[in-house]
Amino acid sequence: MSAGSAGAVLRIATRKSPLALWQAEHVAALLRGAHAGLNVELKPMSTQGDRIQDRSLAAIGGKGLFIKELEAALAERRADIAVHSMKDVPAEMPQGFVIAAFLARADPRDALLCRRGSALTDLPAGAKLGTSSLRRQAQILAVRPDLCIEPLRGNVDTRLARLENGALDAIVLACAGLVRLGLESHITTRLAPATMLPAVGQGAIGIECRNDDTRTRALVAALDDAATHTALAAERAFAQTLGGSCQSPIAALARIEGDRLTLEGLVAEPDGSRLLRESVSGDSARAATLGEELARRLLESGARELLERLRSA
Repeated sequence: MSAGSAGAVLRIATRKSPLALWQAEHVAALLRGAHAGLNVELKPMSTQGDRIQDRSLAAIGGKGLFIKELEAALAERRADIAVHSMKDVPAEMPQGFVIAAFLARADPRDALLCRRGSALTDLPAGAKLGTSSLRRQAQILAVRPDLCIEPLRGNVDTRLARLENGALDAIVLACAGLVRLGLESHITTRLAPATMLPAVGQGAIGIECRNDDTRTRALVAALDDAATHTALAAERAFAQTLGGSCQSPIAALARIEGDRLTLEGLVAEPDGSRLLRESVSGDSARAATLGEELARRLLESGARELLERLRSA
């Protein structure tokens, strides 16, 4: 039994979507396993990002809309931790909050789901592909500029329904979310990072809490995966240096072998006409520095003008 955990209560703020609830329940089970006697409760909440479904995330202010209400619950001490898909968490944390632990990362790749065929090359000319991610849109159009990109919001079941009812010929979703929900059989192809570099933090679950909450930080520290923590330090430093958000077609993936980290990063035109892509390698102890270095290299290669133009638009 961990010191101070017997009879203690830990409250988890979570979104109400099936995937968010799965992630929160998963974290709750891990915490109960790590700390005998710890009572973990879920506090499901509706966020602005969940409520507004008729516009793209870029149009309504970005992925941060999925977590603002959860952070308000933390600030007001109605909850102790919030559980997030790290691809939804802005690189710059609000003052007073910290991602205190990262679970071991699942498959970070994107999945292609098709009604017919099994690859991007199998889709007929002018086929309708659903995604509201500018990152996914840019990389798909770089390979298949003839495809018609259709906006796609909502939870996983809502997105799958649009594919299955024939409204779309294909959709792109994260592999990790489909696997966690037991929907892996819907995956037609796992897209290689060479074709589709993932979102920063994709496949990783993070646990957020108040920076000054030492009790909670000590409890969740037991769940932290060192390799994921290091990889995301590189990816998030990359995104923060770029000043990127979900309004920007930005991608990054860090891989660790031994004590070396390799980080690939990408900034793209939304129409796929230009992909700026670079990589950097170095000691994994310098993860954040490597992320900053890669971002500066891309900014000097034309990403600065591209991102400024997208932000002003």
